Amino acid sequence: MPAFFSFILGFLFNFAVALTAVRFIYYPKTHNKRYVFTFLSFNTIIYFVLSFMTSIEISVGVGFGLFAIFSILRYRTEPMPIREMTYLFIITALPVMNSAASNANVWGELFAANLIVLGILFILERGWGFRYESTKRIVYEKIENIKRENRPALIADLEERTGLKIKRVVVGKINFLKDVAEVQIHFDDPEQQDWLQSNGVMVYTNDDEA
Repeated sequence: MPAFFSFILGFLFNFAVALTAVRFIYYPKTHNKRYVFTFLSFNTIIYFVLSFMTSIEISVGVGFGLFAIFSILRYRTEPMPIREMTYLFIITALPVMNSAASNANVWGELFAANLIVLGILFILERGWGFRYESTKRIVYEKIENIKRENRPALIADLEERTGLKIKRVVVGKINFLKDVAEVQIHFDDPEQQDWLQSNGVMVYTNDDEA
């Protein structure tokens, strides 16, 4: 196969795998478009850089060094959540693997490795065999309910107002001047987080904290 067509085929294959991971595995679960541009841009440029590096026989170790620099970037103006950092690691690792393997003409192993990565992401995102617990922090104004003896009333009130089946509640900061407290709720169904946002409940996660 001519080098040019092998180069284009390798890019299309790598981009198709990255697009599948981002569009059909990551995005349906998070509905977060903020990092789609970053994921696909990193994947594309790293593939091209490493393809040219391997074509002129520069050590693949240099490519891994470049990959490591990109993978630890956290965009100092805004920290990236752990989930997105994991996807960024995977998305930047794929072109390293794909560019090296396509130049070595081991397409069988390449297909298998990419399918395994996509399969694992698909399984983990759907929680098959795992039970995930989600947490949310809420600014709560009924200050009298934070007392230990009123804990059942606190949970009942939060369940009624959020529509979530709450496992437990942890009381955080208390502001007696404003009669509000920060409470952290724990629940099993992470998909119910969309309900909170659509109904305007004042919540934030640990990832939102600076």
